[in-house]
Amino acid sequence: ELLEMVSKGGGENATLHHTQRNKKLFVRERLKLLLDDESFLELSPLAGLNMPYGDVPAAGCLTGIGKICGVWCVFTANDATVKGGTIYPIGVKKQLRAQEIAMQNRLLSVYLVDSGGAFLPLQSELFPDKSHGGRVFYNEAIMSAMRIPQVAVVCGSCVAGGAYVPTMAEEAVIIDKIGTLFLAGPPLVKAATGEYVSPEDLGGAKLHSKVSGCSDHFASSEKEAYECIRNVISTLNYDPLPEEIIEHDSPLYSSDELLGLAPRDYRCTLPVKLILSRLMDGSRFQEFKANYGTTLVTGFGHVEGHLVGIVANNGELSHDACLKGSHFVQLCSQRSIPILFFQNTAPHTAEPTSISQAEAHSNRLKSQASMMAAVACAAVPKITIVIGGCYGSDSYVMCGRSFSPNFLFLWPNARVALVDSRHFSTISQAGDNDCTGDESQLKHLKEKLEEESSAFYSSARLWDDGVILPQNTRKV
Repeated sequence: ELLEMVSKGGGENATLHHTQRNKKLFVRERLKLLLDDESFLELSPLAGLNMPYGDVPAAGCLTGIGKICGVWCVFTANDATVKGGTIYPIGVKKQLRAQEIAMQNRLLSVYLVDSGGAFLPLQSELFPDKSHGGRVFYNEAIMSAMRIPQVAVVCGSCVAGGAYVPTMAEEAVIIDKIGTLFLAGPPLVKAATGEYVSPEDLGGAKLHSKVSGCSDHFASSEKEAYECIRNVISTLNYDPLPEEIIEHDSPLYSSDELLGLAPRDYRCTLPVKLILSRLMDGSRFQEFKANYGTTLVTGFGHVEGHLVGIVANNGELSHDACLKGSHFVQLCSQRSIPILFFQNTAPHTAEPTSISQAEAHSNRLKSQASMMAAVACAAVPKITIVIGGCYGSDSYVMCGRSFSPNFLFLWPNARVALVDSRHFSTISQAGDNDCTGDESQLKHLKEKLEEESSAFYSSARLWDDGVILPQNTRKV
């Protein structure tokens, strides 16, 4: 339901204004014309959902991965039905993440620009810092230096910061009567100089194709523009390694059964191998150290024909489990095998009350630190799926967002927080009475934690690359 809601952009009236009055294609129609087929991976589609930006339904831009002329590309497309494609802080974060993916995986970048520039009332949150809007242009320059191609289509108004994206791309197409490119539009010219100038004369397609040279290709229609970009991509001489078509078996058990196996919370004693058997090719899994540190499951298998190492929570991360995890992660790194992490971390047990418990606690911390180092330093692709809870330091050990996995996805039942709100009252009571506060404060804090640990709260803030349905995990 949430995905359906955000796919409508700024709503029915805004879409009608965009498509009928302004004669522009809706952003998803543009992608259909551009991509080889409709099967693309949209990244963080719920970014911006219910965030404190007034009535903005989502981030106002789409990012994703798909194929154009057989080449894997990252695309960033403004959705002008959401506040005219104005850039909000979450939109900047989304664009920067798309560029990070392009740089990390050396993927060609395509920008469909239809943007009113920065949302000025929030300029302090999207302009001054190194992780703010200017970083988009910095990344464009760095990607050019890395010889990663970037192309752009000016398919609407490109104002202020929006104007730099196509002009810094290697090749840009501008669409007649639709695309405009300027630092400040006609209203600001009128306010500053008293002069009236039309958008076309100030920064239209003919001006930028014939006079300024800001655009490299002139297109008389949107359809022509996307054909032009496909032709440009076919001449980039950017052929990645040919993909082998690898024959693979489906799991022996239906992936639809993952809906019934998704853990509701960390107390679930369901063996994680029941989940793996519905994800691995032929349900085959070569387990590593099967009888040691059994609260962590490690081993090798194939997903869609690709050999991967699996690191999956199966209970509390004990000392033995972390030692096993460190050993296995280092093996994968040594053998250049990508790692899939399946997170369902349990919160820590109560603080130690005896010397022997304290020693066990410190040993566990040391082994966790060892596994953190192994995960951080493993020079192989890492993909993390949060299938249950993602709590505290255990999330670092299991390659949470702060440990920079190549991708991180959540199942809808996932919880992401420092502590589990259901576990919170026992943590408070472990301290002195002054720390617990009154019951109403504790209740309010638990409610806040409950809300903020939701998978949708996480995805709205781009702490991940999207919420996915369990049964789609293999495909994603």
